[in-house]
Amino acid sequence: MASLSKPQVIIIGRPNVGKSTLFNRLVGKKLALVDDQPGVTRDRRMGDAELAGLNFTIVDTAGWEDEDELTLPGRMRKQTEASLEGADAALFVIDARAGLTPLDNEIARYLREHDVPIVLVANKAEGSAGESGVLESYSLGLGDPVPLSAEHGEGVADLFQALWPIIGAKAEAAQAAAEFESSEDEDAPLGPLKLAIVGRPNAGKSTLINRLLGEDRLLTGPEAGITRDSIAIDWQWDDPKAGETREIRLIDTAGMRKKRNVTEKLEKLSVADARRAVDFAEVVILLLDATQGLEHQDLKIASMVLEEGRALMIAINKWDVAQDASSLFNGVRAALDDGLAQVRGLPLFAVSAKTGKGLDTMLSAAFEIRESWSKRVPTAALNRWFDDAMAANPPPAPGGRRVKLRYITQAGTRPPRFVVFGTRLESLPKSYERYLVNGIRAKLGFEAVPVRVVLKSPKNPYNANRGGGGNYSGGDGRS
Repeated sequence: MASLSKPQVIIIGRPNVGKSTLFNRLVGKKLALVDDQPGVTRDRRMGDAELAGLNFTIVDTAGWEDEDELTLPGRMRKQTEASLEGADAALFVIDARAGLTPLDNEIARYLREHDVPIVLVANKAEGSAGESGVLESYSLGLGDPVPLSAEHGEGVADLFQALWPIIGAKAEAAQAAAEFESSEDEDAPLGPLKLAIVGRPNAGKSTLINRLLGEDRLLTGPEAGITRDSIAIDWQWDDPKAGETREIRLIDTAGMRKKRNVTEKLEKLSVADARRAVDFAEVVILLLDATQGLEHQDLKIASMVLEEGRALMIAINKWDVAQDASSLFNGVRAALDDGLAQVRGLPLFAVSAKTGKGLDTMLSAAFEIRESWSKRVPTAALNRWFDDAMAANPPPAPGGRRVKLRYITQAGTRPPRFVVFGTRLESLPKSYERYLVNGIRAKLGFEAVPVRVVLKSPKNPYNANRGGGGNYSGGDGRS
């Protein structure tokens, strides 16, 4: 049974009136980047909003600017216009302290031409400084304004009163349907694949997602660094290999430059947001630019993803314009194996966001690698491998005293974590720990995911300085 979707509410307004602050207030967390300079938000960002028990999807949009459609601000406005399609309501936000501007009047005229119900929000209305702006907003002809302060949370009760008659019935129906479905399917499989796209600026991340979606959902262009917020988009993919429709949450991120080149506050916030997106994801695709090849910054991004314990894949984009393609692919393959020796054999794909080459193959592999990342090895199979590994290459005996490895257990998944118990583990060489990790990957089906191994010795109550343990995480830097 298809889920009844929650009502969708769009936030619209000129730059710097507090749209993203209102978005963050309604979702209850700081998801959207906020800064004093105008034009911070460039793409649509969606979030789950809750207002006094009223649940809906809230959409933050770029500030409306009166610019030519071919310019970046003009393309941002087209994204905002597109967001009104299918919306159940729109929050038109003005700055009560600044009063009405010609651009506010232009937006109001545009909104009156559409059938979407409008709630006029006079933001920054705290204190007496916003009173005149609230009164002035009646002239827009959009009904009674809702005075509020998104920053301080004042006036949200009035916003609820304005929204409830418009979306209340649909919100209640969607909530009832969700509760019914959750009670009927307690043994549901893994949910939508959380797939993040990362890489250096201008590698084509947003273009790739637009190609997958079949629409210009994300803002793109020749300017590097267009994407600032990490944008999550729920999407259904028709998998030609499996012959079924599969759910994916695509996450676009800001380009990550070398740390020394990131000096502006806003770019630092964008990169931090991209790092949080990686932590939220299950599988991460590092997108390379075929015209530039693999650079040191790409390896640093890859290492960061592995340190977070995410499953990692590499895709070389712009394959349609690649020079000496075969040599490029083999060179990237060799450089990855050399630069990321802790996880050899990462999945590598040649793709083109422009033509669609290789995208279905890449997505199919993303589901497969998530299965490995989430897999739990049966205890009997794990211990058979462990016994065979020690028989083939027994632990060393530094100083004539053999290290004893007694047994292994899988402590967790996502990423897979294993605990090896034994004695004198502090003397076990790192090379033997790598031998165990490599064996787990090669023999137990974890080839391309970060594996963590922790060494534990039984505590000796008579000597607190002996019988310690260590940990080894396959080079991903975490235990």
